[in-house]
Amino acid sequence: MRIRGEICLCGGAGGRRYYMWRAVQGCPERGNLPGVAVNMVDRRGQSPSVGRVILGIDPGTATMGWGVVRQEGNRLRYVQHGAIVTPSTWEMPRRLGRLFDGVTELVKGYRPETVAVEELFFNTNVTTGITVGQARGVVLLAAYRAGIEVAEYTPLQVKQAITSYGRAEKRQVQEMVKTLLNLREIPKPDDAADGLAIAICHAFSSRMGGVRGGKVGVGK
Repeated sequence: MRIRGEICLCGGAGGRRYYMWRAVQGCPERGNLPGVAVNMVDRRGQSPSVGRVILGIDPGTATMGWGVVRQEGNRLRYVQHGAIVTPSTWEMPRRLGRLFDGVTELVKGYRPETVAVEELFFNTNVTTGITVGQARGVVLLAAYRAGIEVAEYTPLQVKQAITSYGRAEKRQVQEMVKTLLNLREIPKPDDAADGLAIAICHAFSSRMGGVRGGKVGVGK
């Protein structure tokens, strides 16, 4: 066992496991959650190298939803979902630092081939648009530092891919995510369900040759 700061990498008969710190699992406190581990071998005992892993992210500074799926040919398999949260009492630089650390740990733990992120959409609330843009920048930087491909999709594209209707309601999208991934219930929080929807959107779009985005390079 090797402990580095806030993560714990473990090996054994059950395969490689990656313990993620509390913020990545949706808890505001920092520190390890020994009972919450991401098993790097799925339920059928397959290696993580089987299929293509996609990490979908719904950017936000208070709550950044994420979802991981594995694409195996024409099949999509659910892997995990969650949210990175930041306390509202923290100053923005500190919040962005936590988001960056969280996305970095997700990338290390799941080793996605692609990070799919929602494009910035400006509505009447410009302040919200600015903070979401800051969160998006954190995601793009973390992917760049890891040398991972980035794909970006508008909310309309995500809805179109999931429900075949670009003006679908949020609940309709969530229900389709549940159906497509054969889940028992709609993923919570809503931001995490959105992260899964973005990952599914990329899987569908790339299969049809409609990927937007590309290799963003490797860091230092």
